[in-house]
Amino acid sequence: MEKQSFGKKERVLKRKSYLNIYRGGVRVHSSNFTVILSPNPSGKKRLGVAVSKKVGNAVKRNRIKRLLREFFRLSKDRLPDSKDMVIIAKRDVSPLKYRDVCLELSDLFKKK
Repeated sequence: MEKQSFGKKERVLKRKSYLNIYRGGVRVHSSNFTVILSPNPSGKKRLGVAVSKKVGNAVKRNRIKRLLREFFRLSKDRLPDSKDMVIIAKRDVSPLKYRDVCLELSDLFKKK
């Protein structure tokens, strides 16, 4: 069983990394999220989250970020290996529950 943490090595931290993922990644869309997947030479899965102010105030944006990080943390074994992924939340995502987020993102990752 893989460790269920979300350490610093599993995060996309730098602006340059985000820009490289945006430029060279493959985009997959759903009704509430866009996921960009890009190859990663380090061999680790890394997650980046982007939630714009169009989603709502800081409380709503931070809640969505927490839900996305929790999905990543608990679903690491089902996600593609050696990939950087950036999950971008769309405008009407704030009323979603954790279960809804999991179902939608699981379907997205099955596509790719």
